[in-house]
Amino acid sequence: MSKKLFSADAARIGRGHGPSESDAVSASLVDGTPGDLKADLIALLGKQSVLYRAIDLVRFASDASPYRLIPQVVVQPRTTDDIVKLFRYCREKGRHATLRAAGTSLNGQSLSDDLLIDVRRHWYGAKVENDGFRVRARPGMILGHINAMLARYGRRLGPDPASLNACTVGGVIANNSGGMRCTVKNDAYQTVSAMTFVTASGAVIDTSAPDAEAAFERAEPDLARGLLALRAELLADRELTERVRRKYSIRNTHGYRLCALLDGETPLEIFRRLLVGSEGTLAFVAEAVIGTVPAPNVTSVAWIPVPTIDEAVGLVPSLVGLGATAVELMIAPALTAAGNAFANTPCYWKTLDPNAAALLVEFGAEDTQALEVLQNKVIALTANAHLLHPVEFTSVEEAVELAWHVREGLLGLVGKLRPKGSTLITEDVCFPPERLAQGARDVQALLSKHGFIPGVAGHAAHGNLHFTLVANFSNPEDHERYAVFMKELVELVVRKHDGSLKAEHGTGLNMAPFVESEWGAKATAMMWRIKELADPKGILGPNVILTRNAKLHLENLKSVPLIENVTDSVQCIECGFCEPVCPSRNVTMTPRQRIVTRREMARQSPGSPMLAQLQEEYQYDGIETCAGDGTCAIPCPIGINTGALIREFRAMETTSTADNVALRLAKNWSTVETLARVGLSATHAFSTVFGYKPLKALTGVARAVASPDLIPSVPGPMPRAARALPSTEKNGAAAVYFPACINRMFGRDPDSPASPSLPEMFVTLSERAGKPLWIPPDVVGLCCSSPWKSKGYPKGHEFMAKSVADAMLRWSDDGKIPIVVDAASCTLALSQDIASLLDAETKAKYESLSIIDSIAWCRDLLPTLTIRRKLGRIAVHPTCSITHLELAKTLKQIATHLADDVEVPIGTTCCGTAGDRGLLHPELVVSSTREVKAVLDAHPAEAYISANRTCEMGLRHATGRPYESFVFLLEELSRPETH
Repeated sequence: MSKKLFSADAARIGRGHGPSESDAVSASLVDGTPGDLKADLIALLGKQSVLYRAIDLVRFASDASPYRLIPQVVVQPRTTDDIVKLFRYCREKGRHATLRAAGTSLNGQSLSDDLLIDVRRHWYGAKVENDGFRVRARPGMILGHINAMLARYGRRLGPDPASLNACTVGGVIANNSGGMRCTVKNDAYQTVSAMTFVTASGAVIDTSAPDAEAAFERAEPDLARGLLALRAELLADRELTERVRRKYSIRNTHGYRLCALLDGETPLEIFRRLLVGSEGTLAFVAEAVIGTVPAPNVTSVAWIPVPTIDEAVGLVPSLVGLGATAVELMIAPALTAAGNAFANTPCYWKTLDPNAAALLVEFGAEDTQALEVLQNKVIALTANAHLLHPVEFTSVEEAVELAWHVREGLLGLVGKLRPKGSTLITEDVCFPPERLAQGARDVQALLSKHGFIPGVAGHAAHGNLHFTLVANFSNPEDHERYAVFMKELVELVVRKHDGSLKAEHGTGLNMAPFVESEWGAKATAMMWRIKELADPKGILGPNVILTRNAKLHLENLKSVPLIENVTDSVQCIECGFCEPVCPSRNVTMTPRQRIVTRREMARQSPGSPMLAQLQEEYQYDGIETCAGDGTCAIPCPIGINTGALIREFRAMETTSTADNVALRLAKNWSTVETLARVGLSATHAFSTVFGYKPLKALTGVARAVASPDLIPSVPGPMPRAARALPSTEKNGAAAVYFPACINRMFGRDPDSPASPSLPEMFVTLSERAGKPLWIPPDVVGLCCSSPWKSKGYPKGHEFMAKSVADAMLRWSDDGKIPIVVDAASCTLALSQDIASLLDAETKAKYESLSIIDSIAWCRDLLPTLTIRRKLGRIAVHPTCSITHLELAKTLKQIATHLADDVEVPIGTTCCGTAGDRGLLHPELVVSSTREVKAVLDAHPAEAYISANRTCEMGLRHATGRPYESFVFLLEELSRPETH
């Protein structure tokens, strides 16, 4: 394909800084999926459902585990009929497939070296039923989104893994995931009451259908008979039956759940239960009905520090007996590390004896009074304990969040501090409650023996311990060290303590070789018979859960090549926590995949055909469709801002000519503003007569021949041109008002009146509240500098940063009065992106400025305003910048003064507009707002508010809803009545 005019040179980003690696993807895949396989699957599902380029195979080759398998193709089926077709294809062609949802699996169960079936992209959705007592969900639905749906009913799902806001229903059922608050009676095995599944032979069964049993037996006669025979065999073996019951009295996700043979009495009831924890190796679960559990109205947490693990564990049964919703064990070295890494943690953590331990306990209740009763009982319980610090409960939201951030942040802490180039492995085991203390000490000793960090933490209420291993598998000695450790871990957990080698993370590739070590020959043989009955052709997840390869856990361990270390990106653990907040998640790549692909470039030798191919494909997928919003850093355990990494690549691609052009634009920004307003006026006039589609077609022609990363599109109705700024007085002003350049160029929605404008409304509102604003006469031509930074133009960025800094110091009399900004993205840029480019003296002055976003300003105006009426329902979109400024809750609070029902739609994240990126790549905004649009289509609002003009434009184009600044509604509803 010919290159478009003015396209970036992707080769300028190079390959990274380290040596090439032996596990680099072969040049045989430079053209992607083999031709015959590609043609077959396109004919079967359609081109839109098949990902076949080299970059597609690479980005899906990793999950959160230490393993890597390169798929031959990635398919994205849309219906159960598509799944049936894929399973038939595999049976007929002798191929195999792996089902993958969120890819947060820690043991390699979502990887494939043949077909990889993505059941996240087109399998999102859930419905609350029976007043919140159950949920009907599809496999691609994120757990955290379901809990948000259930919140108004006072309910939640039982499983609550740390990946709650990334993992999906499909994965949670497949792994029988647990979490900090999930008891055995509330896990997926116990709470999934019905499902629709597709067997390996292609039968589609809805277990809730009246004739489901008969349909199952007709479709799968051998499987039905075989399951009943296995049930009879297990019931006849009293010793094994008792062992199965005992093994599942604690957490256990190692192997198939043989207890299904005891709990189910019919073939279908047995098989339905077997599918929970089967890791996609027996059938595909297309939908599940899941029972929910009560969510407390109020909660509190406390730390209970004691001198030893034994004393900590000794308190656990009594705490559970009092009704603790969570009891987490942490040892002193981990707390000390956390105390040094996280602000506002208790001071005594830094001086704890290494042998000490602490419990993080959480209690919940219907009301504060009931909660205080529970807290007093805990204080009484621990009165005779050798406390290293008094037990202090807190319900303060920030303190509760900090406590859980510390507990959940250990993985990120180890990941961030590990040696560069090493792999992070997370293991979890489970001990019978009476063996937990000794088990914890034994695991610590084993870790120390083999040179691993002797840190353990875990769900003490459930006997479940977690620990991490750091190894560089490019080093043969580390490879051998890991092999010996795993062998001895099996002996310790199984032989000494009769525990579970996998408690909640699933078996995967990692523990498959050790199933027989834990379960014995007879039980393992029964598991093999289950697999052979359900999947006689072996098409689903070979080597996941069961394997004949005793060294499987030592194969396909991925290298971690060095890449650019922007915001610790080199330390990415590929967990996938970032993916649900990424605007491009439904159109191109996610932050994890951007780093995974960059690592593959680093594995390649300089000049290799695969390197060149990946660079070329990365340009659009990785660079052009990255919004650069940085929200990926928030859920990332390590805090990696992949947007910053991509901005680095954009800077690498910038030529001196382009940089100089960008500088000239910065120096003539007032002219750009004028031309933009003229263009918008003409556009509005044209669209009023002819609509926007002719303009869309015209820009489409231009984008067909020149880089679409430079020529904007017209994805929908464009806003009016901005009106002239209102006249204001400096004398008596409470603050300087800096109208962002986007609000000086873009006016109101085309379906709204041209006036009053946002600056006019904001000035009027502030005057009404007794805090008048002053707009300096020379604001035109000045900008927050964000456009130049995000596009990688350093000269223009520096020029504009210095220009606006000088102006703000002058306007505010060197900081004597605050400066208010009416666009959150500009507030953020002025707060974070300017100071580093200034000389030391100017920097010190600039950092003393008080720069206030319009949201915070209006929050403080509210007490002096009278809201005359309220709307019934409004939808709020906190932009990425609002989130970074920690003003999302504030915006929602303002909205509660304006409407009885305020909704931030589930799935709300960065809208993907990112300045002009939404006009350059409107598909990015459509991708980002897919879930939001679905909510708004089902439940429209009377008004749609945000706090950033370009974001409001993008939201209008993608959702069809007229988003505008919250200031308009606040001014209107607080306007004095006219008589």
